[in-house]
Amino acid sequence: MVTPTEHAFRPQIQGAAGTEAASFRILIVDDDPSLRRTFPHVLARPGRIFDECGTIGEAIRCLEHEHYALILLDYRLPDATGLALLDWLVDHNRDEAVIIISGEDAIDAAIGALRRGADDYVRKPYHVAQLQRAVDGALHKGALEKANRLMSQRLKASERLHRYLVESSPDLIFTLDSAGRFTYLNPRVKALLGFDRSTLMRQPFATLVLPEDRKRIDNLLSQPGNLPGESFNVELRLRRNRLKPDGEAESITVSLTGIPMNTQEDDRRMVGLYGVARDISERKRAEEIISFQAYHDQLTHLPNRVLFKDRLELAIAQAQRRNGTLAVMFIDVDRFKLVNDTFGHAEGDALLRAIAARLSATLRRGDTLARLGGDEFTVLLPDITRPEDAEVIARKVLEAISPPIGLSKGQFRATVSVGIALFPRDGGSAEELTRHADVAMYQVKRSGKNAYRFFDPDLNTRHRDRIALENDLRNALVRNEFELHYQPQVSVVQRRIVGLEALLRWQHPVLGPISPATFVQVAEEVGLIGEISAWVLEQACAQVAEWRRAGIEAPRMSINLSAHDFHRSNIVASITECLERHALRPGQFEIEITESIMMNDTAGVTAKLHELRASGISVAIDDFGTGYSALAYLQKFPVSTLKIDRSFVRDLEGPMTNPIIAAITGIARGFELELVAEGVESEEQARALRALGCDVMQGYLFARPSRAADASAWLQCPDRLFEALESRVPLERLAGLAN
Repeated sequence: MVTPTEHAFRPQIQGAAGTEAASFRILIVDDDPSLRRTFPHVLARPGRIFDECGTIGEAIRCLEHEHYALILLDYRLPDATGLALLDWLVDHNRDEAVIIISGEDAIDAAIGALRRGADDYVRKPYHVAQLQRAVDGALHKGALEKANRLMSQRLKASERLHRYLVESSPDLIFTLDSAGRFTYLNPRVKALLGFDRSTLMRQPFATLVLPEDRKRIDNLLSQPGNLPGESFNVELRLRRNRLKPDGEAESITVSLTGIPMNTQEDDRRMVGLYGVARDISERKRAEEIISFQAYHDQLTHLPNRVLFKDRLELAIAQAQRRNGTLAVMFIDVDRFKLVNDTFGHAEGDALLRAIAARLSATLRRGDTLARLGGDEFTVLLPDITRPEDAEVIARKVLEAISPPIGLSKGQFRATVSVGIALFPRDGGSAEELTRHADVAMYQVKRSGKNAYRFFDPDLNTRHRDRIALENDLRNALVRNEFELHYQPQVSVVQRRIVGLEALLRWQHPVLGPISPATFVQVAEEVGLIGEISAWVLEQACAQVAEWRRAGIEAPRMSINLSAHDFHRSNIVASITECLERHALRPGQFEIEITESIMMNDTAGVTAKLHELRASGISVAIDDFGTGYSALAYLQKFPVSTLKIDRSFVRDLEGPMTNPIIAAITGIARGFELELVAEGVESEEQARALRALGCDVMQGYLFARPSRAADASAWLQCPDRLFEALESRVPLERLAGLAN
C-alpha cells in the first residue's frame, strides 16, 4: 500500500440536495504497480484522494479502517477475483461504488460483477477518456445517492417528530374530509372527550358539537370561501362521553382552530380540514369566577353596587320608554355594630347572610336585591303601578326580618330601616334615586328605626343642610370660629358669684350664631367632639390663667364634656395636663356630665370619675332628673353637684310647686351635694327655688352668657351685677326665704 495522493482543492458537485462541497477518497486495487501509479495521474481532479493496494486482503484491511467513495477493482488478483471483494462489501452493508477493470473477454465475468453490485465494468484495453467517464459517472451517482439518503433520513426524522408531537399533544388534533367527517384523530380524544378513536373515525364532527353551537360550525364548514384568510378560530362546546347526575351530557369548552385543506394553490375548493381543539374549560371557569366576583358581593353572592347600578339604569331606560314607574329601596340593618362588637365579625357575617336570604325570599322574581357593603342593602322594584306596591313589599321586608335569627352564640332579633324612592317622582337617574332612598332611610334611623319611609323633598333639603353643616363644622376650629361665653352662678344668700359655666358658641361666617343644641350632636356623630372638647378645655384654662395674671380671682369654672369624651382612655390625663400646663389648681374646675354617661360603661366611667375627684376636680350632673336618675348611681359615682334642669324650673311659674324639684333638693341634702338651678329667668322662679332650699342659681334673671370681657367686669366689680339685679328684683326678698 502506498501513501495516499491528495489534490489541493475540492470540486463543487451538483446533486439532488443542492450544491455541496465534496471530497472523494478512491481506492485502487490492482496487482500491477505501474497501473496503480498511473491511475492517480489520469484520474486526478480537485478534491480526489487516492489509496492503492495489490491484493483482496489488503483492500479488505483498508476498508476496515476507511470509507471510500469509489473502488477501482481489478478482476484478477493474486489471492482472489474481484468478485470476492464485491461479496465482502455486500456482507458488510457497505455502499462504496465499484468499477471493475478486467481483461476477461467472457461476458459471464461482466454479468457476475454487475449482479454482485458493481456500478460499472471497464474492459481492458480501454481508452483513458472511457475510464475517466466511468469514474466521473460513478462518483456523481454516488453523490446523488448520498444526498438522496440524507434527504430521506431527514424526511423520516421530520415525520417521526411530527407524529410524536401530534400523538403526544395535549390538544385534540384531527382532520376532516370534505363532508366534515373524521379522517384522523390523535389519542388525546380519549382523555379529553372519553371516546375511542375507532368509534369516531368517519363520523361527522358536528355530532360532538352541542346543539346550541352546531349552526355556527356547520356554516364555517359548508362555506369555506367565507373563512377569514387561511384559517378560523371559534369557541365551541363539545360533548363528552359521560352524563351529569341530571342525565344531561357533560361538555367542555374548546378553542378550535381550523385550517382548510384546498385542492391546489389556485383552486379554493376545500377537500378537508385540519383542526386543533384546545380545552379552555378551566380558563372559561376562571373568567366566569372573575366576572362574578367583579359584579357580586363575595359574602352573600348578591349583586354588588356596580351590577345594581347597571340594572337600575337599564330599568330606568325601560320605564322611560313605557312611561312606567319603579322604586328603589335602601335597607340598613339596625344595631348591626352591636353584633360585631359583641360576638365577632364571623357572627356578623352569618347574620348578614341570613338577612340576605330572608330578603331574597320576600322579593318578587323580577326584583333585584344587592348588597352595597357593610350592613347596607338596596332593592330594585321594577314595574310597580303605584307607590302602595312598594309599601306592601316594605312591610313584607320588616315582617320577614322580625323573627329571631339563630347564630352560634344564640338568637338575635334583627330589625331594618327602609327608605324608598320612586321613579320618576323622586329622581331620574340611578345615582339620584339611590341617594334619595338613602336619605329616607336615614330619617327612619333618626326617628326610631325598624320602619319604612318614602322620600320627601324636604328630607333632602335637611339632608343637604346637615352635610353642609358637617363640612363647615370640620373647618370651624381651623378658621377660629368658636368662642366661649361665660354665665355666672350666683349665691343669692351670700350675694356673690360662686361659679362660672363655660358655654361654647359658634359664630358661623354666613349663618351667624349657631346654637350648641344644633351642632354638638353633629360633632359627636362625625367624630369631632373630642377635638372641640379639647379646645374648650384649653380656652377655659387659658382664660382663668389670664384672669389670675390680671389679679382677678376667678370662681370655680364649670366645663361640659360629652359622653363620647369618656370613651377616650386618656381623658383624665388630658384634663390634668391642661391644668398643670396653665399652673391652675384642680379645685378651680368642675366637669359637668349628663346622666346618660353613667348608664354607659359604668365600670369605666366610674374609674375615670374617681380619678377626677382624686385629683381635686369637682363633678356635676347636668340636667339632673331628665334622664335615668337613680339613687344607686349617686351612691356609686363620686358626684359633688346636682344641676336642676331648666325644664323643671320653667314649670315653677305660678303658685304651684314642682314636686320633682322638691325631690331633687331633698336628694341633694341627703347626699350632701351642692345644688345649682339652671334657667332661672323670673323672680317667681327664684323665690320658689329659695323656698325649696336652693341657693345657687344660674339664668337670665342674673346675667346672660357673655364674652370674657363682660365676665371680667363681673369678677372685678361683682357689686355692679347685683346692683343691676336689685334694680329689678330686691335680693332681700329672695334671700329672706332661706331655711
